[in-house]
Amino acid sequence: MNKEIAKIFREIAELLNIRGDSSFHINAYRKSAEYLERLDKDVSEIYAENGLAGLKVPKIIGEKNAKKIEEYIRTASSAKGYGVIKEYEELKEETAIQNIITHFFETKGVGLQELKNNAKKKKIIYSRFTKPAKQLLELAGSVEKAKDAIDKVAKWASTRKLDYAIETVFKKWLELDNLRPKEIVKKPFYRGDPMIWSETKKKWFVISKYGEWLEFADKQDKIEWKIIE
Repeated sequence: MNKEIAKIFREIAELLNIRGDSSFHINAYRKSAEYLERLDKDVSEIYAENGLAGLKVPKIIGEKNAKKIEEYIRTASSAKGYGVIKEYEELKEETAIQNIITHFFETKGVGLQELKNNAKKKKIIYSRFTKPAKQLLELAGSVEKAKDAIDKVAKWASTRKLDYAIETVFKKWLELDNLRPKEIVKKPFYRGDPMIWSETKKKWFVISKYGEWLEFADKQDKIEWKIIE
């Protein structure tokens, strides 16, 4: 149970970061997550023995996070499975659009902090991405599926050196399962000239600029493999 709760706390921290909460608030969840990951004894056992007080750890897990752990333990017990933290569920819903936009920019190599800075400087008009992100969420049905769709389009587009927007996901929606990254082909060269392997002669040949096939007589490690676009 410790790892499940730690995972939730880490995700809460990320969502709060996306929302723009204070670093103090965010770090409180990260500290709690780190502690739970290192804890040998299951928190459910600690709670059974000492109640809410047993979940508190000075300067690491305070009253609020201890209550969230308690909530998870109680709901897991009643549901006989994974527990629920209401605030986490509400936070996921509240930050869904921001989460999708953040993920979209991450696929373009723009991290969260850079995104925030560019939005403040008006280099990125954040509101421009709100509507398509909302439409994508409605189309996908969940943040996870929306992010997965963005990933597929990003991989497909990047291998073809194509730009893409959130709207591109709509256009490619019915093709998502068939989108494949462009195959990277490497071909052999020797001193700038292309090479070819003769299956019949079991030898490498260098093709000169005049089209002649010259038998390769150098060492194998002298062959240079280049990616051909």
